[in-house]
Amino acid sequence: MLIRTFTRHDLARLTELTVETFRPFYEESFRPLVGEVVFANQHGNWRDDYRTQVAELHDPDRHKYVAVAEVEGEVAGYVAWSVDQDRKNGTISHLAVAAAHRRHHAGTALCEHAFDAMRDLGAEVVEIGTGGDPFHAPARALYEGLGCVQLPVAVYYRQL
Repeated sequence: MLIRTFTRHDLARLTELTVETFRPFYEESFRPLVGEVVFANQHGNWRDDYRTQVAELHDPDRHKYVAVAEVEGEVAGYVAWSVDQDRKNGTISHLAVAAAHRRHHAGTALCEHAFDAMRDLGAEVVEIGTGGDPFHAPARALYEGLGCVQLPVAVYYRQL
């Protein structure tokens, strides 16, 4: 597996990968859980939101970075992170691994790559967020396996 820096040529594939990766969460987990009104209000345009977000992830002038994992010339996944050098804090904002490459340590390699890059930029702590629902169970297992400690948080929605 090759892990390399993002190039603009990667944008379309990373956007597509992000939508593919998180579609089951939005459409099969979140939507049925909260109902149509809350879903529409919170994430009704989730595909377009990702199209905007992914395009803005890599901006080294603003301490925002993306690394891409390739296996045999194919994008296997990516990780996006930022560093607040004043606070010595890093944040992984996005991690997506293509279905064919899950359970082959791509997520681990991508996170470790980001951790090393954050350390090089002076970060002493990293923050990674994920959901508490069944869809996000593999992410929680990955982060715990990397030595991260979960902070229990509860978020509630209600249609008015």
